[in-house]
Amino acid sequence: MGQLSNAGRLHPVRLARQRGIALPVMLIMLAVMMLSSIYLLRSTNSTTMTTSNLAYDSALAKAADLGLHTAFQFLASQPKTALVADIPAAGYVASMAPNRGVNHPDFWAGSATVQDGANNTVQYVIHRMCMLPGAYNSTAPANNCTLSAAKQKVASPAGLGASLSTDRSEYATMPELHYVITARIYGARGGNVVTQSVVMMGP
Repeated sequence: MGQLSNAGRLHPVRLARQRGIALPVMLIMLAVMMLSSIYLLRSTNSTTMTTSNLAYDSALAKAADLGLHTAFQFLASQPKTALVADIPAAGYVASMAPNRGVNHPDFWAGSATVQDGANNTVQYVIHRMCMLPGAYNSTAPANNCTLSAAKQKVASPAGLGASLSTDRSEYATMPELHYVITARIYGARGGNVVTQSVVMMGP
């Protein structure tokens, strides 16, 4: 039988080099798999935290609505003559400074609080959109209020041939004043929600 030549045989050093390549390749694959697992874990945790935060903010917003409802019930139950002056016990302020937003500390002066069934404290304040307390049409000193014309009917009772158009809107003689109700709540986990509502009523 013939013997294999040296050219047909693998050299021992070349075999050792080929066997050593497998270890770095496996280490690289393990590192990639480990990084992918960490990324998926962080992504799952971020999604869970985002969902939890959205649910928490929604619960706070619903709790803050209690302040809006409480303030609206107060406005609906008061005679209009009583709303020309501040009522601190009810969180009512008969004027509103145009340069003070909800982040200004003086905005919440004269506010009131109410608690819901979950022991959340809701702070609310009612502002009448007037520059000064007193009657909305006061001339001494002159008051400036945000007013809207109250629409009684869509169509005027004017008949055909009259000087008024038949589809002319008819407005009430007394305008409607604007009242801004603002409520805020601070959550136990550090979140806070501010909600606002505008109510229009006659003076």
